[in-house]
Formats: sequence, structure tokens, C-alpha cells
Amino acid sequence: MATRGTAQRPNGSTQGKICQFKLVLLGESAVGKSSLVLRFVKGQFHEYQESTIGAAFLTQTVCLDDTTVKFEIWDTAGQERYHSLAPMYYRGAQAAIDTFSRAQTWVKELQRQASPSIVIALAGNKADLANKRVVEYDEAQTYADENGLLFMETSAKTAMNVNDIFLAIAKKLPKNEQSGSASTSGQGRRLVESDGQKAATGNCCK
Repeated sequence: MATRGTAQRPNGSTQGKICQFKLVLLGESAVGKSSLVLRFVKGQFHEYQESTIGAAFLTQTVCLDDTTVKFEIWDTAGQERYHSLAPMYYRGAQAAIDTFSRAQTWVKELQRQASPSIVIALAGNKADLANKRVVEYDEAQTYADENGLLFMETSAKTAMNVNDIFLAIAKKLPKNEQSGSASTSGQGRRLVESDGQKAATGNCCK
């Protein structure tokens, strides 16, 4: 089952390069993946977010100095019964966001099966729940440094670092070639954008 988010076409953006990248979110159930992407795409947060079934599909645009990066985002289900489907979504992905829960398993899998140049970001989500912290910041940062990952603590509830982590990924992705489609089965998918949502910005979008 897939749901589509919307992204705003940057005002007056008639120049510059447009790059399209497939990004997949991985992690255990209830770690906040859907809340993270919903905050990024629609600027919304729901206290009680239903669990994703299979995967949800959304799009959003990030603007850099001279490049518009279009993210095609697959938010995968975290329940154990859906883990076997994950390769279908991260195959061909140029970027991935992983939560620290079971991160080592996912990172090894991505490095083994995904694109060799994949950009992997580690999100320490639910940073607003400091009293329920499971992983210390230094531990996560050390792991990220040792494995060449981006790392940020995020909070979908307060919007802390949500746009920043996607922006950091956009900056790190290669812009010298166009990426492929977001399709997971080869049939292709036509992307439709509509106005009304503010894109995450570097410098070019207001």
C-alpha cells in the first residue's frame, strides 16, 4: 500500500539542475520512521501514528544552491513479518535513513546489496524523550563515524533536525548523474507534484 505526499515546486525555479533520488527509511516498528517522514513532507505530527503496512511512498523536494533534489521516499514497515520485503524497496536506493535499533544489521545489508555509493544516515529519533533514552549520543556518533554514516538526533514531534538530516543527505549525494525511477518492480511510476507544501531548503527555496 502506498501513499503519496506532495512537494512544492520552488518559486521561480527555472534554472539549475534537477536530480531525483530514491530514499528508503529502515528500522524497527514504532521507532518513528513514519512520523519522521510525515514531518519532513507535510510538516505534520500525529501523536498516535498507525503502523505502516508494507511500505508508504511519498515525495519531497530539497533545494541546494544550484540544484533541486527530488526525494522519492519509501517508508518501510518495521514489523518482523515485513522484513523480507525490505530488499525490494532499498534495491536501487541512493540514500537510506536508519534508526539506531538494529542499525548494524541494516547497515551491513545496505552496504552488501544496495548501491555501492549509497548515502546512509543514522537517525537518533524521539530525541524529545530524553528520560527514555536507550542509546547514548556518543555511542551512536562513534558507530556512525566508524561506518561512514551521517548521524543526527531527531524529533518528529518538535521537528528537531528533521529537515536538517534530509538536507545533509541531499548535499552528500552525487549530482553529476540522474538517478532512476522510484519503482520497485520495473513498471515505473509517474511522479505528480502539487503546490501547497513548503520544501526543505538549503538556500534557493523560501
